[in-house]
Parts: sequence; structure tokens; C-alpha cells
Amino acid sequence: MGDRAAGSTLLAENRRRESFQYVPQPVFNENQHWTKTNEYTATGWSFYLILAGVITTIGSSVPVGYNIGVVNTPAEVIKQFCNESFISRYDVVLDEQWMNVLWSSVVSIFIVGGCTGSILGSYLADSLGRKMATIATGALWIAGALLFLLCRTANSVEMLIIGRLLVGLAGGLTTSIVPMYLTELAPPRLTGAMGVACPMGVNVGVLVGQVMGLNFLLGGPDNWPYLLGAYAILVIVCLPILFILPESPKYLYVMKRDEGKALEELSRLRGVSMSLLASELETLREEAATASVVQRYSMLQVAREPALRLPLLLVVALQAGQQTSGINAVFYYSQMMFEQAGLTAYQAQLATIAAGLVNVCTAALMVRLLPRAGRRPLVLRSVLAAALLLAALAAALNYMDAAPWMPYVCIVAVLSYVNAYGFGLGPIAYFIASEMFEVAPRPAAMAWGSLANWGGNFLIGMSFQTMRDTIGAYSFLLFSAVTAALYVFMRLYFPETRGKTPAQVSLLCSQGFRSRPLSTSQLRNADV
Repeated sequence: MGDRAAGSTLLAENRRRESFQYVPQPVFNENQHWTKTNEYTATGWSFYLILAGVITTIGSSVPVGYNIGVVNTPAEVIKQFCNESFISRYDVVLDEQWMNVLWSSVVSIFIVGGCTGSILGSYLADSLGRKMATIATGALWIAGALLFLLCRTANSVEMLIIGRLLVGLAGGLTTSIVPMYLTELAPPRLTGAMGVACPMGVNVGVLVGQVMGLNFLLGGPDNWPYLLGAYAILVIVCLPILFILPESPKYLYVMKRDEGKALEELSRLRGVSMSLLASELETLREEAATASVVQRYSMLQVAREPALRLPLLLVVALQAGQQTSGINAVFYYSQMMFEQAGLTAYQAQLATIAAGLVNVCTAALMVRLLPRAGRRPLVLRSVLAAALLLAALAAALNYMDAAPWMPYVCIVAVLSYVNAYGFGLGPIAYFIASEMFEVAPRPAAMAWGSLANWGGNFLIGMSFQTMRDTIGAYSFLLFSAVTAALYVFMRLYFPETRGKTPAQVSLLCSQGFRSRPLSTSQLRNADV
């Protein structure tokens, strides 16, 4: 009976599609051309696509990176505030041990919020829609900034901690929802370029946080509330513009079954009438037919589905591998290495900012590179190079005092590692789930990936200090081994997603660990 009912529903849906008529409004611009069949083919960027990429990057992704990197600069001043607050309110003096516990709570509650936001991202993306979920996230960013700005006036450590929790929650929602929203807006050939917008924004945010922490800007001892909340300016500017952006046509068509609104948004997004978008409309119909029986997947359903298990493991491994490669630990050590190379503390801070700038420039180059290059070769080369450079960095750190030029070897290793990380492992992990999963299971898969990323961040954040105290520079050898294992897994099972639909990619990985995503026969079957 269930199959019969599903078949009846699908038949009725098909009849409704056939009866729908869209009144074309001919528009033509320099970014489009005609094929022999009078069909529109996108060759560039439309206005709303560029606007969506810019606004979500500045107003959503940059705050994520900003809150990751900004808290380190005013750490000692904020610790002093916390101690004075406890003395004046509770008549309690925090010793060094309890101060470290409290500060660990301030830092780690951000990551706890990120994990929670990743889990909620799947539900909000399906219930509110991709755009409205992003707007709701903006409200969380503003609430967190207000708590930062008011906590010193209120003499409340609790407000500081709640603010960190809220911005962490917003960060988890952002990394779960924004890459999915942008890749669903993009035409197939631009999904990679749009997918890299979110990680590029995170990298820019980290860099902006480092720059704003300089003493001549907001790094002074009395400016830390303004330093923590400064990102809100970007959110406030971008939030109203989010309301005029199109909703994801794929979400409207496949999940909400609102064909009229979906086609209207797709036409507005591309800047042409629907009569010129036959191929995209056909893709929407195919995805809607595939999702006709199960319209919404929970995270648990995706994890339990055998055909989705390998793609999910690939997404989770790549997202977690971002953090277990030790990228944050490398930035932590960079200041010390630059000082040992003979730089002053201020010069070392500027050099660390330069390393962040390398990361941003690499991400910017990926916007141009991804539409032309395959995902698989970029990922494999990036992961392998990262593993080798981490091993070299471990050796150089261990023999730092062996030669006067060894600190410079460390600097070269750090900059090379950051560069290798940015050309694959960093940006591709954020959006690859959108190319491997169809619309229905996509939010849950993106949520799993985001959760793995924040979970890896939490694991490294909580364990790195102990690792450093116990085994020192060999910590990076451990990171190298984990990254090398990731390379082996990716080499065996990671498929090329460029030029393929999510349905084709799913078919390549549908046999779990028995799948051979690169075999000729499976590729031929995927193209059928």
C-alpha cells in the first residue's frame, strides 16, 4: 500500500508539473548565449548569484573566522576582568588553576556551540529554508555581539560565556547551511567556486581578527569588549540584503513542492525567463522524482542508509581532517617560531598575520581554479603535501637549536603547509557534501560534516596543550600520520564530483567499501 500511495503521489505530481505553464519574460545579457536548441547556457555570474556570494561571505562566514581567531589577543586582559568580577560579586579570588579552568570554558564553549549549531542546521535548513535559516543565524550573531559589548559594564562573566555560546551556535549553523545554500544557487559549473566562498570568508575572518587585535587598533587593554563585538557591523550591514536574495530553487522545488515559486526564484536568479532554462528544470524534476517518497532525512536516517554510508564517511573524514591536520596548532606555534628566528614579538605578530594572508590569497585563487580543476586531484595533492610538510615541520622544530638557520626552515615549512592546506583540504571539505548528496539528504549530510569539523576543532583544542607538554614537536608528527591515513582513504574511495550530478556520484559510492568510484564500469553506469 505504501508503494502504491507513493506511486499515486508521484503520478499526481508529474501531472501537476505538466499542467504548469510559466509565462516567459525575455531577458538577454552579456553573460548568456543561445544554443542550437534555443536553450540558455550560463557562461558567467548573474547579479543575484554574485550578491548572494558576497553578502553571505561578509555577513555570515567572516564572523565565524573572526570569533575563532580574535579571542587569543586579549586573553590576559579578559582573564583579569574575570578575576576582578569574581572578587567583586562573589568575594572569591581565582587561583591559577581555577582561572585556567574558567578560561578554558570561555574558549571551549564556542566550540560546543558550534557542534550544537551543526546538529540544528539540518532541521533549520529544511524547516525555515536555506535563506531564512541564514537570516535567523544573523540574529544570533547580533545577540552575541551585544553580550560582548555589555558584559564589562554589567560586570558579568556569565554574559561573556553566553555570548561565546551564541556566536558558536551561529558559527555551527553557518558552516552547515551557507555552503549548501550557495551551491544550490549556483549553476553546475560554478558550484565549486560558490562552495569556496564560505571557507574563504572564514579565512578572511581569522585574518581580520588578528589585524584588529593590533595595539594601534582595538588591541589596547580597555578595548576588548569592542574587539570581541566588532564583527557585528558586518552582520548589521548585510542582514537586510539577505531578505532580497532568492531562496534556493532546489529547496523550493524538491523539498517544499512549490513549483511556481521555485521557477520564479530560478528565473530571477539567472536573470532569464524559464523558457531558456530547460536543462536546469529537467534536473529539478529528476531530483524531485528521486525524493518523492522520502522528503526529509534526519541525521540518523542518513547514517543508517547503506547507500549513503560511504559518501557520508568521506565527507566526515575530510571535514574532521581539516582540524586533525593541526592547522590551528600550526598557527599557535608560528608566533614562537618567528620570534626564535630573530623577530621581535610585534614583528612575529605581523608575520603570523602574513601567514593568515597567505591562507586568504590561496582561498581567493581557488575561486578561479575550482571551476577548471577536478576536486579529486586537488584534495589528494593537498592532503599528501600537508602530511609531508607536517613531518618536515616536526623534524625542524625538534632540531630548532641544531643550526642558526633552522628557524627559517620552520618558517618555510609553516608557510608551505598553509599554502598546501588552502589548495584543497581547507576549502573543498566545506562544500563537497553538496556535490555528493542529493537535495533530500543534503542538509543532514552537511550537518554531519560541520559537526565533524567542530568536533575535530574541540578535540585538538582540548588535547594539543597536553600533547605539546608531553611530546613537544612530535605532536606534528602525529598530525602528519593522521593526515597520511586520510590520504590513503581519499585515494581509495574519493570520487571525482566535477561534471557529475549528485545522483551519479551517489551511484559511484552506493556499494559502500566495495565501491570502486574510479572504475570504468561504475563511471559508465553512473552516466546512464
